[in-house]
Amino acid sequence: MARIAYVNGRYQDLRDASVNIEDRGYQFADGVYEVCEVRGGRIVDFPRHMGRLQRSLSELRIALPMPLSALLIVLREVVRRNRVGYGIVYLQVSRGVARRDHGFPPASVKPSIVVTARPLNFAKNQDTAAHGIKVITHPENRWPRVAIKTVALLPNVLAKQAAREHGAYEAWYVDGDGYVTEGASSNAWIVTREGRVVTRSADSGILAGITRAVLIEALAALQLRFEERPFTPQEAHGAAEAFVTASSQIVMPVVAIDGQRVGDGKPGRIARRLREEFHRFSCFS
Repeated sequence: MARIAYVNGRYQDLRDASVNIEDRGYQFADGVYEVCEVRGGRIVDFPRHMGRLQRSLSELRIALPMPLSALLIVLREVVRRNRVGYGIVYLQVSRGVARRDHGFPPASVKPSIVVTARPLNFAKNQDTAAHGIKVITHPENRWPRVAIKTVALLPNVLAKQAAREHGAYEAWYVDGDGYVTEGASSNAWIVTREGRVVTRSADSGILAGITRAVLIEALAALQLRFEERPFTPQEAHGAAEAFVTASSQIVMPVVAIDGQRVGDGKPGRIARRLREEFHRFSCFS
């Protein structure tokens, strides 16, 4: 089955879909993106994702390309045309197409928008979660404004590749003060020996993950102890559990950090429970 993309008002075969070579997303990484989980053919936590999209666009002074109600229609249609029951839908908005110049183009230039969707392998994802993943730590090498979900992801690409070359699934950034910030494509969590679930505050140094926000609500509802604070790789090595969160992974247990086993080296009880119960606290569109 041919995959279908939405590009600036048109649904096209993915093999033919393209953007102009002077699109600022291509030339300057001058744009933002969102990735939503698709489950049962429905988009998970659309309002939260669109809230973050609007914040990112506002920070970069890029206009929303269409009303959110219309955008939801487009995302649903791309999911439908690609027959995605379980997977992801990807949305990217750039400042648009204009003669290459570092300064903003005239206000008449419209933002560009691209939407794609693809299925994920549910059984494989579940198997990965059942065995857990390995992570490595990596020096923080990104610009300070990581709260903007920009398409400028080269540092993340290099960190993720470093993880692969070390036989790991994810890389956790460590800042200049020696604290874990987040993963190359996920938020980072630990569970202390006393059973407290810990992740860094979204006030600085991390992207405010949508899965992270939903999980915080779930922790309160499940009456699990929660702390927002920094933690070091050394504390993570000695934790009872660790896990990452992201739209494509939900709650993914971590069983080793930098080659050191976390807990008993198996997915922890709390991480497993949070993964099982997560979607009770999500909304579907």
